[in-house]
Parts: sequence; structure tokens; C-alpha cells
Amino acid sequence: MSTHAQRERLLLADLLETVGPEAPTLVPDWRARDLAAHVVVRERRTDAAAGIVFKPLAARLERVQAEFAAKPFAELVQLIRTGPPRLSPYALKQVDEAANTVEFYVHTEDVRRAQPDWSPREVDPVFGDALWSRLERTARLLGRRSPVGLVLRRPDGRTAVAHRGTPVVTVTGEPGELTLFAFGRQEAARVEREGAADALAKLRSATLGI
Repeated sequence: MSTHAQRERLLLADLLETVGPEAPTLVPDWRARDLAAHVVVRERRTDAAAGIVFKPLAARLERVQAEFAAKPFAELVQLIRTGPPRLSPYALKQVDEAANTVEFYVHTEDVRRAQPDWSPREVDPVFGDALWSRLERTARLLGRRSPVGLVLRRPDGRTAVAHRGTPVVTVTGEPGELTLFAFGRQEAARVEREGAADALAKLRSATLGI
């Protein structure tokens, strides 16, 4: 049975193949080839990928990622499509599902929404609930740098507190859109913001995400 992560992996690979290596993404300074290299390094070079969260290793990560970005783009896409090597932790179905479901969804949207002719993607309710479940668990981490109180709310009223404080801004949207917002793609996310004008202004200039 296909998992959410496996489905998102294949969608990302297909999209990268379609747009080509020089297509823009929502990530500043990254073209499609840079994003593809990031995904491959994260799964296949854990020695370098530690630089994503451990800043002293950031220079090593940047160097290794540049080496992968220089590879033929078709090779990078195929490495994403086929997945990590057998001995990688990501090769375990449970780890892949836990670590990659949101990762691949966000990066797929990074590519999709940077294209001039993009259109909204319909997220089925089961996948939406899976995204929401993960967002509930990570909201405090993702929103820790918010300069104002931040509440994420689904249209059905369910909420997750991303940051405690006052004044409060409430951001309402579907789980996929809230996920993008919390991961720092605020302007690309289709959400509604409610709060005082000064609080909204502060939040717009904030850096969210890991």
C-alpha cells in the first residue's frame, strides 16, 4: 500500500521532471536543481544533512549540496523517485512516513506555486488530516519565532497554538495551507489572517519554520 510520503515523493519527482532544472521555487536563491539536491542530500548524505539543524556543519552541507546540484538533473530526479539506499534510516517505511510526508508536500508546493501558471491542488480529507496531525505536534516549534501570539485554525474550528502571547493573530485555512504558512511560506499560503493591524504587520515580517 502506498503511504502519504511515497505518494508525495512521486508527485515531487514528476513535477521536477516536468518543470526542468532551472525552474524557480519559493525558496530564495533555489532553482529546481537546488531543491532536488537538497532532497537527495537529506536522504543519502546524513553526515552532511546534519547541517540543516546544526549550524556549525552548515558550510559542509552547502558544499555537498552544491556538488549534488552539479550532477545531471535527470539523475537527481531519479534518486528522489527511487528513494534512499537500503541502509538509510529513511528506507524504513515508518521513518519515511514520519519524516517525509510534510517534507515532500512542502517542497512540491515550493515548486508548483513558483510557476506562473500554477493552480490550487485539491488535498483529500485523509491526507489533510494527516498534515493536520503533524502540524498539531510541531506547531510550537514552527511558531517559536513569531513576534505575536499565533493560533492556527481549520475551517471546522479546530485549532493549534503555535505561539503564546499577545496580541494574537489567528490564521485560518485548510491543513495544507496552514502547513505551508507555518513552514515559512506565508505569502504563498491561501489563508485568512485575523488580528490587530500592528500584530498582522509584525507577523508578516516574521520568519516562521524550523
